[in-house]
Amino acid sequence: MNVEELVRDSLREQATEQPSLEPGFADRVLTARRRRRTRALASVAAATAAVVAVAVAVPLLDSGKDDVRLASEMNTSDIIAHPDQTPPRDLIAAGNTALASYYTWNTVKQTDDRGVAVRTYWLLDQKTGKYVKTTKWSFIAVAPGMRTAAVLEKNLPAKRIGLLDLLTGKVERWIPVDRGVAGVEFSPDGSKLVATTYSKNPDLRYKADYDSDGDGKKNDWMPQFGQSSRTGFYVIDMDSGKGSWSKVTYNSNDLNVRQDFDFSHDGKLVYSGLTSDPHMQYYDFEGNEVAKPANEEYVHWFDDAGLSPDGTFVAGGYAGNNKVSASSLLDPSTGKQITKVRGQQLLAWVDNKRLIAWDITPGSNEFHNRLVLVTIGSDKVVPLSGFRKGNDGAAGRWTPIFAER
Repeated sequence: MNVEELVRDSLREQATEQPSLEPGFADRVLTARRRRRTRALASVAAATAAVVAVAVAVPLLDSGKDDVRLASEMNTSDIIAHPDQTPPRDLIAAGNTALASYYTWNTVKQTDDRGVAVRTYWLLDQKTGKYVKTTKWSFIAVAPGMRTAAVLEKNLPAKRIGLLDLLTGKVERWIPVDRGVAGVEFSPDGSKLVATTYSKNPDLRYKADYDSDGDGKKNDWMPQFGQSSRTGFYVIDMDSGKGSWSKVTYNSNDLNVRQDFDFSHDGKLVYSGLTSDPHMQYYDFEGNEVAKPANEEYVHWFDDAGLSPDGTFVAGGYAGNNKVSASSLLDPSTGKQITKVRGQQLLAWVDNKRLIAWDITPGSNEFHNRLVLVTIGSDKVVPLSGFRKGNDGAAGRWTPIFAER
């Protein structure tokens, strides 16, 4: 099955906001989850067991990436886990990587044949260490350091970007834009923001004229595949709030309806995922197409974790079976599999040897998964969250957002 067939099949599944095909593929392709790779600032001590406790790091100034941190409760453990919670209520973290937020999807009907897929977010409260529901924002990206979040108001595309103080819960600054923005992501060092522009809301859904999910009813909401309204991107300097817009055109058949830009591993370029070969297109900050960086030749936008902090491994796809859950780790220079690591889907690097992943019980429902910590060269799995249900649909299948703390 080629990529185009995978995308078409996964689009049918999105009508119920329920992924299909290879584990997690539809979530990666269609719910606009951008790869949130984390880069650890320093090595951290290995822990042998999860600590079920509340502890939260609270940065003090600016982006918070290098700030001294306070904590509502002191906890020196490398791992903070809550394997009894799904969705999580209390902070989940491993090393310098934390679950900064998560969201669920729900399709809100606008007319008889049109709706919009709406995210409901839960943001980490920096004072209590608990995730708090917010319906105020349509899109949220959390900066490294977890001191600031970029937020977009409810009606997309938005004409301004808010910088939300995650300690006070207040917007410190609004950045106005001339062209409507529907997606934002921070650079790895938190100094820049890439904002993807669209001429209309990329989360619109339309009533399908066929039964896409096999329930015998024509009641499914679908994006209009091949109808991307993406126009380009801004790269915005966080200190000054200034940036320039670049027009980027691409064949809509090679884009999902929502196809946001993100930064390269070193933050010097931006890229767009594609639904067909070459799967990734990189650009300089002026919008000119450039070649892939050598160490990202085999990085794919739908494999969330991406390149390891030291550049030794590229996170690949699922490589397990009915008896063993596993994912590939690739050689960045050749694309060949170096080894496998436990886990159904690799989400974020904790350090050069450990990752946070979705994982399942082999042989069970592939959507009945939980967050775990996995280690290269070890079969040990440390549960971080409880299991998502296998049939909970858009209202319950929460999607994690990780950030460096």
